[in-house]
Amino acid sequence: MTEQSSTSAPDPGSSGQDSGAIDLQSWAAGKDGLPDQRQVPDACVPRRRPAGRSGFRRWAMQGAETAGSKQGPHSDGAGPTHGWLRVMCLTGVDYFSSLGYQPAIAAIAAGFISPVATLVLVLLTLFGALPVYRRVATESFRGEGSIAMLERLLPWWAGKLFVLVLLGFAGTAFIITITLSAADAAAHAVENPLMPQVLHTANLPITLLLIVLLGAVFLRGFQEAIGIAVVLVAVFLALNAVVIVNSFILVAAHPAVLGDWTSAMLRQGGGNPIGVIALALVVFPQLALGLSGFETGVTVIPQIRGEGDAPGTKPLRRIAGAKNLLTTAAITMSVFLLTSSVVTTLLIPQKEFAPGGRANGRALAYLAHEHLGPVFGTAYDVATIAILWFAGASAMAGLLNIVPRYLPRYGMAPAWARAIRPLVIVFTLIAVLVTFVFDASVDLQNGAYATGVLALISSAAVAVTLSARRKRQWKRTAFFALVALILLYTMVVNVVQRPDGIRIALLFVLGILIVSLASRLRRSFEIRATSVTFDDEALEFLREAEDFGEVHLVANEPGARDALEYRVKAKEERRDSNIPGRASIIFLEVEKTDSSDFEEDLLVRGIVRHGFRVLEVASGNVPNTIAIVLLQIRNLTGVVPHVYFEWTEGNPVSNMVRFLVSGEGEVAPVTREVLRETEPDVRRRPMVHVS
Repeated sequence: MTEQSSTSAPDPGSSGQDSGAIDLQSWAAGKDGLPDQRQVPDACVPRRRPAGRSGFRRWAMQGAETAGSKQGPHSDGAGPTHGWLRVMCLTGVDYFSSLGYQPAIAAIAAGFISPVATLVLVLLTLFGALPVYRRVATESFRGEGSIAMLERLLPWWAGKLFVLVLLGFAGTAFIITITLSAADAAAHAVENPLMPQVLHTANLPITLLLIVLLGAVFLRGFQEAIGIAVVLVAVFLALNAVVIVNSFILVAAHPAVLGDWTSAMLRQGGGNPIGVIALALVVFPQLALGLSGFETGVTVIPQIRGEGDAPGTKPLRRIAGAKNLLTTAAITMSVFLLTSSVVTTLLIPQKEFAPGGRANGRALAYLAHEHLGPVFGTAYDVATIAILWFAGASAMAGLLNIVPRYLPRYGMAPAWARAIRPLVIVFTLIAVLVTFVFDASVDLQNGAYATGVLALISSAAVAVTLSARRKRQWKRTAFFALVALILLYTMVVNVVQRPDGIRIALLFVLGILIVSLASRLRRSFEIRATSVTFDDEALEFLREAEDFGEVHLVANEPGARDALEYRVKAKEERRDSNIPGRASIIFLEVEKTDSSDFEEDLLVRGIVRHGFRVLEVASGNVPNTIAIVLLQIRNLTGVVPHVYFEWTEGNPVSNMVRFLVSGEGEVAPVTREVLRETEPDVRRRPMVHVS
């Protein structure tokens, strides 16, 4: 099979459009007639679409070329950086905002034992999750989080599939953060006594309005995130401190409250302290929302200022700032969690926590209105609504950071997934759907949220355990393994107690897997390389071939690589493919690497073996790599190259499956199809010969 076309490239000046070929008259500026590679049109860059495309498409795809490196508040350091205390407020809007609903959820889950269960959660936070994420900050300091650690530790398709599962749980956590925070903000709004009576049952429309407004803000562009976060966190924590301190003053003035609570707690625990502790250990997993800020905390590391860190070295000052951020946030949140749990359990009747009760989803707001008056209570509601809405913004920014960072690079998302605006629309629609499914209920959503959070934290513990083991740090390995077991136990108990959470999370995981694998299949015939570079020896081979106005390449699957292999291969191809005797040939070999990779930077090396010239390139995908190398040779030499293959033995269907999984299989037909998809002009398309 041979494609028919002209051997030499068309004259670049014959068309008003850039053909991608090099102007022959300008070659004198290059070394020995070949141009500088940096001045050659990049075959990895898709040809521009006609200018007549719709304005909506141009607007939606704006910024797609830089997506994955700089999204919203969680950019990777390309923009200005800040002190770690200010950056802490970015994670704080997610982490600290859970005070708006966490005490009420704890009271429903644990009843009078809520403070003891919260103490267990605090101990796990400070002596389990915090050490884990301090290690994550050290080893994953570019904002990728613990998922990137597992990606590096688990090679080939196992690592990719595991990352996809984790992305499903991460998507669960982030989407439910948006919907749950908006639902709780709506609950604070409708329960405010100053709200018109007609809106007291408008939780669903208010929640939907907040989610749509969030999407609209991100479509327009989200700026000054840190400045807003600092103000919100400072005001919100100050108001919570006032409520909690005032509540302790009330408890001190009525010491009988403490005795009543102790008696009720013992009765719930079976009449003895051991029963109380045992019950707390059973129910504390339902309080796991209090662990929500750690994964967000490591994604904001690139925002931290690191003066004195030398470029290209490990940013030790930035890492130290990240550890300070994580430690300060964890201690601050632990203090607020424990004290808020105590005062809400002591001062709020249990019936008020039930669905429809005045403290449901807003325990501290109940205390603010009940004991500090409607003015202060309204101020507390406004601050809570604002920080909960901004927590949704932080979650949206996390999604916009994590999806373009992984899925397009895996070839497991459409090309438009690199752009922010289409993703914002998709995530907003998903959040609206989830809100309808849960009817804007805080209680119904916290199980799914806790499941997503615990899956991420447990995976982080597993990642640092494997990292410590690989570095032969046995004491740390044992410690992190223990933490991982405790976190996994917490997740399993949470799943058993609230199976609806894992069902929702698995739906997200299944959706991610289906979309990702379907996209990978659809994009099988795309150019996958992000860059192609030829070393000096390879350029020398091309210069010699270009002198004859022809470039003939023989695709060779590396075997023994002895003189006999190359001699036989050259003889057979000249005979079977009628390569002219005067034409010199160059062997093209692809050294197989991880076939699960999609995007690669390719280095083509020129090697002389037994007197034969060989172009060698390492890649996980053979036909796609051959295609891009051919296109870049055309751009470098101005000559349309010929490539020669042998037919692959075996069943075509099984060979195609081999290509999809291992990057091999039907090499010749797939190479031709990649070239056809990439280069529509048959005159400029490298010619494929198969014999």
